[in-house]
Amino acid sequence: MADDKRRVSIIEVGPRDGLQSEPEILSTAAKLDFIQRAIDAGIRRLEVTSFVHPKRVPQMADAEAVIAGLPKRDDVTYIGLVLNRKGFERARDAGIDEIGMAVVASDTYNQRNQGVPTSESIKAWLDIARDAKAAGMRANVMVSSAFGCPFEGEVPLARVLEIVDEVMAGEPVELGLADSIGVGVPSQTTEMMQAVRERVANTPIRCHFHNTRNTGLANAFAAVEAGVNSLDASIGGIGGCPFAPAATGNIPTDDLLYMLDRSGVATGVDLHKIIETSNWLQEALGKAVPALLPKAGIFPEVAEQFREAS
Repeated sequence: MADDKRRVSIIEVGPRDGLQSEPEILSTAAKLDFIQRAIDAGIRRLEVTSFVHPKRVPQMADAEAVIAGLPKRDDVTYIGLVLNRKGFERARDAGIDEIGMAVVASDTYNQRNQGVPTSESIKAWLDIARDAKAAGMRANVMVSSAFGCPFEGEVPLARVLEIVDEVMAGEPVELGLADSIGVGVPSQTTEMMQAVRERVANTPIRCHFHNTRNTGLANAFAAVEAGVNSLDASIGGIGGCPFAPAATGNIPTDDLLYMLDRSGVATGVDLHKIIETSNWLQEALGKAVPALLPKAGIFPEVAEQFREAS
């Protein structure tokens, strides 16, 4: 890759956000295989599980077993999602590298997702961030449903910025902004990233988009153009939030990599190996994945194959 390319870090969320809403529950061994395949493709940060109640998200019931089986790599960072103090304590005791906490921009969705209003989740984040730092752990925070709420509708940018100001007191290693239900559009992304950057000039910004309404990739590119450091994506485009109506469709790692590579943005991830993993995932889940690259192929390779065949 050319040294003058822009670079963006891809955070693979398939093992967590991807699998958490799939009806098929993969074995711990299959999850570890999934994670290893992503690492072999060049992914260096992964959300591997969430420390939530197994009755609410049974797909993540084996969180501790997954952490225990992870490859020991100095060049790879494993992230576990936590929503409260108990989740943090489980993550800390399991020895995860980094915890990520979600704070939802609307009270209604935060109450449904986490059982408390947004203000309580912010307080919990500040306490957890302090204790994570004391334990030598990295901690990041994600403002979820920043682009819109399935229950309250539009989320004003002023509300998002108010929450950003509050959570930044916890000194996260990274600030995330999530379109949890896939309602955002590129102009909204640009406006939000510019406004947030003015407040957090020295903190890396990460974006998490869903492709529910077919705008996820466009939003991702707008975020890159606005200077975002990291993008979440899910191999095959699997997953979504089990607590939001119709919140399917993480942006596919496959399709995102194709767009970025042909746009001159370097990621260090091998698209061929990601597509191979999507094909493996289809077999593991017993169904097709939403990503289009496994179906359409990589251009211009498909054109060369057609030329040779004819």
